[in-house]
Amino acid sequence: MKINNIIFDLGGVLIDWNPDYVFLNEFQGNKEKMKEFYNKVCTFDWNENQDAGYPLKKATEDRIKLFPEYENLIQMYYGRWEEMLGGAIEDSVSILKKIVKNTNYKVIALTNWSAETFPIALKRYDFLHWFEGIVVSGTEKTRKPFKKIYYLTLERYNLKAANSLFIDDNERNIFAAKEIGINTIKFNNPSQLENDLKLMGVIK
Repeated sequence: MKINNIIFDLGGVLIDWNPDYVFLNEFQGNKEKMKEFYNKVCTFDWNENQDAGYPLKKATEDRIKLFPEYENLIQMYYGRWEEMLGGAIEDSVSILKKIVKNTNYKVIALTNWSAETFPIALKRYDFLHWFEGIVVSGTEKTRKPFKKIYYLTLERYNLKAANSLFIDDNERNIFAAKEIGINTIKFNNPSQLENDLKLMGVIK
């Protein structure tokens, strides 16, 4: 089947987001202590819950009750969230620009992102306005890799799975897309993405 829809993930593919930009300094460069904090206190699963629509203020309060000794650091997670945005991944944005310029493709974004913080990204990154549509997990109250958000994206923008290509840096999210028949590219770096897209005939 011909590919005529491209679905981009944002964080890790087009946007560099990393809590290390805040916490490495707070832990005075001690990566082991920082990693322990991520594994025990402000965990990946905890952050993903906010990506699925849980309020940031409530999430912060919940965590402080569990770990009062980390109150200041927990407050920083969303209080200084904007500092965790490291900028656009420019080579990926250049690839996006090539695809957007080709009117043969409908270009959509599907992102795990809190609805409360996403407006900051919309203001900061002009290229987010190139998409025909953006599905934000926090707004939809679900997230990748739950199949609901993939089906929602396909239905909302009238996409057929077999004609669609999904690009994401998370293997788990890629696997879920494959399971419902969407073509995929696992993003590792812009050079690899460009090569894979050329092999698929999406760009020249």
